[in-house]
Amino acid sequence: MTYDQRLQNVSVLGAAGKMGSGILLLTAIEMTDLSLKPENKGKLFILNAMDISQEMLAGLMKYVRAQTLKFAEKKMVWLRQAYADRKDLIENGEIINEYINDVISIIRPTTNIEAAYQSTLIFEAASENQELKKKLFTQIDENSLYKPWFFTNTSSIPIKVLNSEANLGGRILGFHFYNPPAVQKLVELITITENACEMIDFAEDFAKSLKKIVVPSNDYAGFIGNGHFMRDALYGISEVGLLMKDYSFVESVYMINKITQDFLVRPMGIFQLIDYVGIDVVRFILNVMNPYHKNEDLHSDLLDKLFEMGVKGGQNTDGSQKDGFLKYEKGKPVAIFNHETQKYTAITELTEKCDAALGALPASFAPWKSVNGNKNKATVLETYFEELNGMKTLGAGLAKKYNLRSNEIGLQLVSSGVAQNGEDVNKVMLTGFFHVYGPINNYLK
Repeated sequence: MTYDQRLQNVSVLGAAGKMGSGILLLTAIEMTDLSLKPENKGKLFILNAMDISQEMLAGLMKYVRAQTLKFAEKKMVWLRQAYADRKDLIENGEIINEYINDVISIIRPTTNIEAAYQSTLIFEAASENQELKKKLFTQIDENSLYKPWFFTNTSSIPIKVLNSEANLGGRILGFHFYNPPAVQKLVELITITENACEMIDFAEDFAKSLKKIVVPSNDYAGFIGNGHFMRDALYGISEVGLLMKDYSFVESVYMINKITQDFLVRPMGIFQLIDYVGIDVVRFILNVMNPYHKNEDLHSDLLDKLFEMGVKGGQNTDGSQKDGFLKYEKGKPVAIFNHETQKYTAITELTEKCDAALGALPASFAPWKSVNGNKNKATVLETYFEELNGMKTLGAGLAKKYNLRSNEIGLQLVSSGVAQNGEDVNKVMLTGFFHVYGPINNYLK
Protein backbone atom coordinates (compact mmCIF):
# COMPACT_ATOMS: atom_id res chain seq x y z
CA MET A 1 0.00 0.00 0.00
CA THR A 2 1.41 3.38 -1.02
CA TYR A 3 1.57 6.49 1.16
CA ASP A 4 -1.43 8.00 -0.64
CA GLN A 5 -3.47 4.79 -0.41
CA ARG A 6 -2.84 4.50 3.32
CA LEU A 7 -4.32 7.98 3.76
CA GLN A 8 -7.48 7.40 1.72
CA ASN A 9 -9.50 6.18 4.70
CA VAL A 10 -8.38 7.38 8.14
CA SER A 11 -10.04 7.70 11.55
CA VAL A 12 -9.14 9.96 14.47
CA LEU A 13 -10.38 8.76 17.86
CA GLY A 14 -11.00 11.57 20.35
CA ALA A 15 -11.12 14.02 17.45
CA ALA A 16 -12.93 16.80 19.32
CA GLY A 17 -10.48 16.92 22.23
CA LYS A 18 -7.59 19.29 22.80
CA MET A 19 -5.07 17.06 21.05
CA GLY A 20 -7.41 15.22 18.70
CA SER A 21 -8.72 18.39 17.09
CA GLY A 22 -5.23 19.44 16.06
CA ILE A 23 -4.36 15.95 14.81
CA LEU A 24 -7.58 15.87 12.80
CA LEU A 25 -6.90 19.30 11.30
CA LEU A 26 -3.38 18.42 10.18
CA THR A 27 -4.50 15.05 8.79
CA ALA A 28 -7.43 16.61 6.94
CA ILE A 29 -5.14 19.15 5.28
CA GLU A 30 -2.62 16.46 4.29
CA MET A 31 -5.37 14.24 2.86
CA THR A 32 -6.91 17.16 0.97
CA ASP A 33 -3.55 18.09 -0.51
CA LEU A 34 -3.10 14.50 -1.65
CA SER A 35 -6.59 14.48 -3.20
CA LEU A 36 -5.65 17.53 -5.29
CA LYS A 37 -2.70 15.77 -6.93
CA PRO A 38 -3.48 15.04 -10.62
CA GLU A 39 -3.01 11.28 -10.15
CA ASN A 40 -5.55 11.26 -7.30
CA LYS A 41 -8.31 13.25 -9.00
CA GLY A 42 -11.56 11.30 -8.63
CA LYS A 43 -10.32 9.13 -5.77
CA LEU A 44 -12.30 9.18 -2.53
CA PHE A 45 -10.58 10.38 0.65
CA ILE A 46 -12.44 9.88 3.95
CA LEU A 47 -11.44 11.11 7.40
CA ASN A 48 -13.68 9.93 10.23
CA ALA A 49 -13.74 12.39 13.14
CA MET A 50 -14.85 10.32 16.11
CA ASP A 51 -15.87 11.50 19.54
CA ILE A 52 -18.59 10.87 22.10
CA SER A 53 -20.47 14.18 21.74
CA GLN A 54 -22.27 15.58 18.71
CA GLU A 55 -22.03 19.04 20.27
CA MET A 56 -18.25 18.75 20.57
CA LEU A 57 -18.02 17.52 16.98
CA ALA A 58 -19.99 20.57 15.82
CA GLY A 59 -17.48 22.78 17.59
CA LEU A 60 -14.67 20.79 15.99
CA MET A 61 -15.92 21.57 12.50
CA LYS A 62 -15.96 25.29 13.26
CA TYR A 63 -12.38 25.00 14.52
CA VAL A 64 -11.26 23.14 11.39
CA ARG A 65 -12.87 25.71 9.10
CA ALA A 66 -11.23 28.65 10.90
CA GLN A 67 -7.80 27.02 11.06
CA THR A 68 -7.88 25.86 7.45
CA LEU A 69 -8.37 29.47 6.41
CA LYS A 70 -5.08 30.35 8.14
CA PHE A 71 -3.25 27.46 6.45
CA ALA A 72 -4.68 28.38 3.05
CA GLU A 73 -3.61 32.01 3.28
CA LYS A 74 -0.01 30.88 3.78
CA LYS A 75 0.16 28.70 0.67
CA MET A 76 -1.63 30.64 -2.04
CA VAL A 77 1.06 29.93 -4.65
CA TRP A 78 0.61 26.17 -4.20
CA LEU A 79 -3.19 26.46 -4.16
CA ARG A 80 -3.20 28.37 -7.44
CA GLN A 81 -1.22 25.53 -8.99
CA ALA A 82 -3.47 22.88 -7.43
CA TYR A 83 -6.62 24.55 -8.81
CA ALA A 84 -5.05 25.62 -12.11
CA ASP A 85 -7.65 23.66 -14.10
CA ARG A 86 -10.52 25.47 -12.37
CA LYS A 87 -11.15 28.45 -14.64
CA ASP A 88 -14.07 29.50 -12.46
CA LEU A 89 -11.72 30.23 -9.54
CA ILE A 90 -10.04 33.57 -10.17
CA GLU A 91 -9.71 35.58 -6.97
CA ASN A 92 -7.65 34.42 -4.01
CA GLY A 93 -10.77 34.41 -1.85
CA GLU A 94 -12.55 32.06 -4.27
CA ILE A 95 -9.65 29.63 -4.24
CA ILE A 96 -9.37 29.73 -0.44
CA ASN A 97 -13.10 29.07 -0.02
CA GLU A 98 -12.91 26.13 -2.42
CA TYR A 99 -9.97 24.68 -0.50
CA ILE A 100 -11.78 25.04 2.83
CA ASN A 101 -14.82 23.30 1.35
CA ASP A 102 -12.61 20.48 0.05
CA VAL A 103 -11.06 20.01 3.49
CA ILE A 104 -14.46 19.98 5.19
CA SER A 105 -15.88 17.56 2.61
CA ILE A 106 -13.31 14.93 3.52
CA ILE A 107 -14.27 14.91 7.22
CA ARG A 108 -17.06 12.66 8.49
CA PRO A 109 -18.01 13.64 12.08
CA THR A 110 -19.42 10.63 13.94
CA THR A 111 -20.05 9.17 17.37
CA ASN A 112 -20.08 5.63 15.97
CA ILE A 113 -16.86 3.64 16.26
CA GLU A 114 -18.07 1.33 13.50
CA ALA A 115 -16.95 3.90 10.91
CA ALA A 116 -13.33 3.09 11.80
CA TYR A 117 -13.75 -0.50 10.64
CA GLN A 118 -13.10 0.66 7.06
CA SER A 119 -9.95 2.64 7.88
CA THR A 120 -6.39 1.59 7.13
CA LEU A 121 -4.91 4.12 9.58
CA ILE A 122 -6.18 5.03 13.04
CA PHE A 123 -4.95 8.03 15.04
CA GLU A 124 -5.86 7.68 18.70
CA ALA A 125 -6.07 10.77 20.90
CA ALA A 126 -8.43 9.51 23.59
CA SER A 127 -7.77 10.21 27.26
CA GLU A 128 -4.60 8.79 28.85
CA ASN A 129 -6.44 5.67 30.02
CA GLN A 130 -4.85 2.31 29.31
CA GLU A 131 -8.06 0.29 29.57
CA LEU A 132 -9.96 2.67 27.29
CA LYS A 133 -7.24 2.57 24.64
CA LYS A 134 -7.11 -1.24 24.82
CA LYS A 135 -10.90 -1.45 24.42
CA LEU A 136 -10.93 0.89 21.41
CA PHE A 137 -8.02 -0.82 19.66
CA THR A 138 -9.41 -4.32 20.27
CA GLN A 139 -12.91 -3.50 19.04
CA ILE A 140 -11.68 -1.85 15.85
CA ASP A 141 -9.10 -4.51 15.09
CA GLU A 142 -11.47 -7.42 15.64
CA ASN A 143 -14.02 -5.91 13.26
CA SER A 144 -11.71 -4.43 10.62
CA LEU A 145 -11.17 -5.97 7.22
CA TYR A 146 -7.89 -4.14 6.70
CA LYS A 147 -5.68 -4.82 9.76
CA PRO A 148 -5.08 -1.08 10.25
CA TRP A 149 -2.08 0.67 11.69
CA PHE A 150 -2.66 2.40 15.01
CA PHE A 151 -0.81 5.64 15.80
CA THR A 152 -1.39 6.45 19.46
CA ASN A 153 -0.83 9.90 20.92
CA THR A 154 -0.12 8.48 24.38
CA SER A 155 2.45 10.50 26.29
CA SER A 156 3.18 7.90 28.95
CA ILE A 157 1.85 4.36 28.38
CA PRO A 158 4.46 1.92 26.98
CA ILE A 159 3.63 0.95 23.40
CA LYS A 160 4.59 -2.68 23.96
CA VAL A 161 1.93 -2.90 26.68
CA LEU A 162 -0.80 -1.56 24.39
CA ASN A 163 0.41 -3.82 21.59
CA SER A 164 0.28 -6.90 23.81
CA GLU A 165 -3.02 -6.16 25.55
CA ALA A 166 -4.87 -5.35 22.32
CA ASN A 167 -3.11 -8.18 20.45
CA LEU A 168 -2.11 -5.94 17.55
CA GLY A 169 0.91 -7.88 16.35
CA GLY A 170 3.15 -4.82 16.10
CA ARG A 171 0.66 -2.66 14.18
CA ILE A 172 0.90 0.15 16.72
CA LEU A 173 3.46 2.84 17.41
CA GLY A 174 3.64 6.00 19.47
CA PHE A 175 3.15 9.19 17.47
CA HIS A 176 3.12 11.77 20.25
CA PHE A 177 2.17 15.26 19.14
CA TYR A 178 2.74 18.18 21.49
CA ASN A 179 0.04 20.65 22.46
CA PRO A 180 -1.26 22.31 20.37
CA PRO A 181 -0.52 19.94 17.44
CA ALA A 182 -1.30 22.56 14.80
CA VAL A 183 1.44 24.83 16.19
CA GLN A 184 3.95 22.61 17.96
CA LYS A 185 6.72 21.35 15.70
CA LEU A 186 7.67 18.31 17.78
CA VAL A 187 6.57 14.70 17.41
CA GLU A 188 8.01 11.96 19.61
CA LEU A 189 8.15 8.73 17.62
CA ILE A 190 8.08 5.64 19.82
CA THR A 191 8.58 2.33 18.05
CA ILE A 192 8.79 -1.29 19.20
CA THR A 193 10.72 -4.21 17.75
CA GLU A 194 7.54 -5.70 16.27
CA ASN A 195 6.90 -2.68 14.04
CA ALA A 196 7.33 -3.27 10.31
CA CYS A 197 9.90 -1.06 8.58
CA GLU A 198 7.15 0.04 6.17
CA MET A 199 5.10 1.36 9.09
CA ILE A 200 8.01 3.32 10.58
CA ASP A 201 8.91 4.75 7.17
CA PHE A 202 5.32 5.91 6.70
CA ALA A 203 5.31 7.57 10.14
CA GLU A 204 8.49 9.45 9.30
CA ASP A 205 7.17 10.48 5.87
CA PHE A 206 3.88 11.64 7.39
CA ALA A 207 5.68 13.73 10.01
CA LYS A 208 7.88 15.24 7.29
CA SER A 209 4.82 16.15 5.25
CA LEU A 210 3.40 17.92 8.30
CA LYS A 211 6.74 19.75 8.67
CA LYS A 212 7.29 18.23 12.10
CA ILE A 213 10.58 17.63 13.87
CA VAL A 214 10.76 13.95 14.80
CA VAL A 215 12.63 12.83 17.91
CA PRO A 216 12.85 9.07 18.48
CA SER A 217 12.18 7.80 21.98
CA ASN A 218 12.66 4.28 23.24
CA ASP A 219 9.64 2.58 24.73
CA TYR A 220 9.84 3.53 28.41
CA ALA A 221 6.80 4.85 30.30
CA GLY A 222 6.71 8.65 30.00
CA PHE A 223 9.17 8.65 27.08
CA ILE A 224 11.45 11.73 26.85
CA GLY A 225 9.05 14.67 27.27
CA ASN A 226 7.07 13.48 30.27
CA GLY A 227 10.09 11.57 31.49
CA HIS A 228 11.71 14.93 32.12
CA PHE A 229 8.68 17.09 32.88
CA MET A 230 7.17 14.78 35.50
CA ARG A 231 10.43 14.47 37.44
CA ASP A 232 11.06 18.20 37.07
CA ALA A 233 7.60 18.92 38.49
CA LEU A 234 8.10 16.54 41.41
CA TYR A 235 11.37 18.27 42.19
CA GLY A 236 9.64 21.65 42.21
CA ILE A 237 7.04 20.29 44.63
CA SER A 238 9.77 18.85 46.87
CA GLU A 239 11.56 22.21 46.92
CA VAL A 240 8.35 23.83 48.15
CA GLY A 241 8.38 21.36 51.03
CA LEU A 242 11.94 22.34 51.96
CA LEU A 243 11.20 26.07 51.79
CA MET A 244 8.25 25.62 54.10
CA LYS A 245 10.65 25.30 57.02
CA ASP A 246 11.01 29.08 56.80
CA TYR A 247 8.10 30.25 54.65
CA SER A 248 4.40 29.58 54.22
CA PHE A 249 3.07 27.25 51.53
CA VAL A 250 1.91 30.05 49.22
CA GLU A 251 5.20 31.92 49.68
CA SER A 252 7.14 28.78 48.83
CA VAL A 253 5.06 28.09 45.71
CA TYR A 254 5.53 31.70 44.60
CA MET A 255 9.31 31.52 45.05
CA ILE A 256 9.81 28.19 43.23
CA ASN A 257 7.55 29.33 40.41
CA LYS A 258 9.63 32.53 40.11
CA ILE A 259 12.88 30.56 40.23
CA THR A 260 11.79 28.31 37.38
CA GLN A 261 10.40 31.10 35.22
CA ASP A 262 12.67 34.09 35.81
CA PHE A 263 15.93 32.78 37.27
CA LEU A 264 16.01 29.80 34.87
CA VAL A 265 14.63 31.81 31.90
CA ARG A 266 11.71 29.53 31.06
CA PRO A 267 8.45 30.45 29.31
CA MET A 268 6.47 29.77 32.49
CA GLY A 269 7.13 28.67 36.06
CA ILE A 270 6.81 25.01 36.98
CA PHE A 271 3.50 25.45 38.79
CA GLN A 272 2.04 27.45 35.94
CA LEU A 273 3.13 24.66 33.60
CA ILE A 274 1.46 22.04 35.79
CA ASP A 275 -1.72 24.13 35.69
CA TYR A 276 -1.46 24.43 31.90
CA VAL A 277 -1.16 20.67 31.43
CA GLY A 278 -3.71 20.08 34.19
CA ILE A 279 -3.13 18.96 37.77
CA ASP A 280 -5.46 16.04 37.07
CA VAL A 281 -3.52 15.12 33.93
CA VAL A 282 -0.11 15.36 35.62
CA ARG A 283 -1.38 13.25 38.50
CA PHE A 284 -2.77 10.66 36.08
CA ILE A 285 0.46 10.47 34.06
CA LEU A 286 2.48 9.98 37.24
CA ASN A 287 0.15 7.15 38.22
CA VAL A 288 0.68 5.56 34.81
CA MET A 289 4.48 5.91 34.97
CA ASN A 290 5.06 4.95 38.60
CA PRO A 291 4.58 1.15 38.31
CA TYR A 292 7.14 0.97 35.51
CA HIS A 293 9.91 2.74 37.46
CA LYS A 294 10.51 0.52 40.46
CA ASN A 295 13.51 2.50 41.77
CA GLU A 296 11.64 5.82 41.93
CA ASP A 297 8.59 7.17 43.72
CA LEU A 298 6.83 9.11 40.96
CA HIS A 299 3.95 10.29 43.10
CA SER A 300 2.81 13.46 44.86
CA ASP A 301 0.52 13.59 47.90
CA LEU A 302 0.04 17.31 47.22
CA LEU A 303 -1.38 16.67 43.75
CA ASP A 304 -3.72 14.08 45.27
CA LYS A 305 -4.98 16.63 47.81
CA LEU A 306 -5.59 19.30 45.18
CA PHE A 307 -7.36 16.81 42.92
CA GLU A 308 -9.63 15.70 45.76
CA MET A 309 -10.49 19.36 46.40
CA GLY A 310 -11.47 19.81 42.76
CA VAL A 311 -8.48 22.02 41.95
CA LYS A 312 -7.48 20.63 38.56
CA GLY A 313 -6.18 23.36 36.24
CA GLY A 314 -6.32 22.69 32.50
CA GLN A 315 -8.15 24.81 29.93
CA ASN A 316 -11.73 25.85 29.37
CA THR A 317 -13.37 25.09 26.02
CA ASP A 318 -12.45 28.59 24.77
CA GLY A 319 -8.77 27.94 25.53
CA SER A 320 -8.61 30.12 28.65
CA GLN A 321 -6.68 28.82 31.65
CA LYS A 322 -8.54 27.23 34.57
CA ASP A 323 -7.39 27.92 38.12
CA GLY A 324 -5.01 25.44 39.72
CA PHE A 325 -1.97 26.12 41.87
CA LEU A 326 -2.43 29.65 40.56
CA LYS A 327 -5.52 31.74 39.92
CA TYR A 328 -5.68 33.44 36.52
CA GLU A 329 -7.20 36.65 35.24
CA LYS A 330 -6.92 37.36 31.50
CA GLY A 331 -4.37 34.54 31.31
CA LYS A 332 -2.04 35.96 33.95
CA PRO A 333 -1.40 34.51 37.44
CA VAL A 334 -2.86 36.73 40.16
CA ALA A 335 -3.06 34.48 43.23
CA ILE A 336 -1.80 31.19 44.73
CA PHE A 337 -3.97 28.46 46.21
CA ASN A 338 -3.51 27.48 49.85
CA HIS A 339 -4.68 23.88 50.24
CA GLU A 340 -4.90 24.27 54.00
CA THR A 341 -7.40 27.17 53.92
CA GLN A 342 -8.72 26.28 50.43
CA LYS A 343 -8.46 29.96 49.50
CA TYR A 344 -6.30 31.94 47.11
CA THR A 345 -3.76 34.50 48.32
CA ALA A 346 -3.12 37.44 46.01
CA ILE A 347 0.38 37.48 44.54
CA THR A 348 0.60 41.19 45.33
CA GLU A 349 0.58 40.23 49.00
CA LEU A 350 3.64 37.99 48.50
CA THR A 351 5.97 39.82 46.15
CA GLU A 352 7.64 42.25 48.54
CA LYS A 353 8.66 39.68 51.14
CA CYS A 354 9.44 36.82 48.73
CA ASP A 355 11.36 38.88 46.18
CA ALA A 356 13.48 40.35 48.97
CA ALA A 357 14.19 36.85 50.30
CA LEU A 358 15.21 35.54 46.88
CA GLY A 359 17.41 38.52 46.08
CA ALA A 360 17.73 40.42 42.84
CA LEU A 361 18.06 38.82 39.44
CA PRO A 362 21.40 39.32 37.67
CA ALA A 363 21.76 42.72 36.02
CA SER A 364 21.95 41.02 32.61
CA PHE A 365 18.60 39.26 33.07
CA ALA A 366 16.19 39.33 30.15
CA PRO A 367 12.83 37.53 30.16
CA TRP A 368 12.29 34.34 28.18
CA LYS A 369 10.45 36.02 25.32
CA SER A 370 13.28 38.47 24.74
CA VAL A 371 15.99 35.78 24.92
CA ASN A 372 14.06 33.34 22.74
CA GLY A 373 13.87 35.85 19.88
CA ASN A 374 17.51 36.97 20.16
CA LYS A 375 19.85 35.87 17.37
CA ASN A 376 22.71 35.96 19.88
CA LYS A 377 20.81 33.77 22.36
CA ALA A 378 23.81 31.59 23.25
CA THR A 379 25.96 34.61 24.15
CA VAL A 380 23.14 36.20 26.13
CA LEU A 381 22.65 33.02 28.15
CA GLU A 382 26.37 32.55 28.80
CA THR A 383 26.66 36.11 30.14
CA TYR A 384 23.55 35.75 32.27
CA PHE A 385 24.45 32.41 33.85
CA GLU A 386 28.07 33.43 34.43
CA GLU A 387 26.74 36.34 36.47
CA LEU A 388 24.23 34.11 38.28
CA ASN A 389 27.01 31.65 39.13
CA GLY A 390 28.85 34.35 41.04
CA MET A 391 25.85 35.31 43.19
CA LYS A 392 25.30 34.01 46.74
CA THR A 393 21.62 34.88 47.18
CA LEU A 394 18.85 32.43 48.05
CA GLY A 395 17.40 32.79 44.55
CA ALA A 396 20.71 32.06 42.85
CA GLY A 397 21.27 29.03 45.08
CA LEU A 398 17.82 27.60 44.36
CA ALA A 399 18.28 28.21 40.63
CA LYS A 400 21.62 26.39 40.61
CA LYS A 401 20.14 23.42 42.47
CA TYR A 402 17.14 23.32 40.16
CA ASN A 403 19.22 23.44 37.00
CA LEU A 404 21.54 20.71 38.28
CA ARG A 405 18.54 18.49 39.02
CA SER A 406 17.15 19.19 35.55
CA ASN A 407 20.54 18.25 34.11
CA GLU A 408 20.56 15.09 36.20
CA ILE A 409 17.12 14.07 34.92
CA GLY A 410 18.25 14.60 31.33
CA LEU A 411 21.35 12.47 31.80
CA GLN A 412 19.23 9.80 33.51
CA LEU A 413 17.00 9.60 30.43
CA VAL A 414 20.08 8.88 28.32
CA SER A 415 21.76 6.43 30.71
CA SER A 416 18.53 4.45 31.22
CA GLY A 417 18.03 4.14 27.46
CA VAL A 418 14.90 6.28 27.12
CA ALA A 419 16.68 8.78 24.86
CA GLN A 420 19.35 7.82 22.38
CA ASN A 421 21.53 10.79 23.31
CA GLY A 422 21.59 14.11 25.14
CA GLU A 423 20.89 16.03 21.95
CA ASP A 424 17.50 14.33 21.67
CA VAL A 425 16.63 15.22 25.28
CA ASN A 426 17.54 18.85 24.67
CA LYS A 427 15.64 18.91 21.37
CA VAL A 428 12.43 17.73 23.08
CA MET A 429 12.67 20.40 25.78
CA LEU A 430 13.65 23.12 23.31
CA THR A 431 10.98 22.25 20.75
CA GLY A 432 8.19 20.68 22.79
CA PHE A 433 8.45 22.87 25.90
CA PHE A 434 9.88 26.02 24.25
CA HIS A 435 12.87 26.18 26.60
CA VAL A 436 15.68 28.43 25.37
CA TYR A 437 18.35 25.93 26.41
CA GLY A 438 18.35 22.19 27.03
CA PRO A 439 18.56 20.55 30.46
CA ILE A 440 21.88 18.93 29.59
CA ASN A 441 24.09 22.01 29.88
CA ASN A 442 27.01 23.48 31.78
CA TYR A 443 25.47 26.84 32.62
CA LEU A 444 25.19 26.52 36.39
CA LYS A 445 27.58 24.80 38.75
